[in-house]
Amino acid sequence: MLRSAPFGRVTGSDMLLKTAILFLLVMVVIGFIGSKLFPGSIARRMKNNLTQARGKHPRCPSCGRYLIGKGGCDCRKKG
Repeated sequence: MLRSAPFGRVTGSDMLLKTAILFLLVMVVIGFIGSKLFPGSIARRMKNNLTQARGKHPRCPSCGRYLIGKGGCDCRKKG
């Protein structure tokens, strides 16, 4: 039968739980520091990526499909 450890002794599962909680708290602190040092940098970076990606995808001039790879479009291939 499993019983909890007496006060002062730490079992393996207790240590694992404490380590996970400590890791999450450290990640929260790092997030707060990052948001205070660089406010808006994530939103700005996402906005730049979205605006750069628009209009750059090659399309077939005859049917308008997106071109994937170097083979060309299937609408022009015969046979």
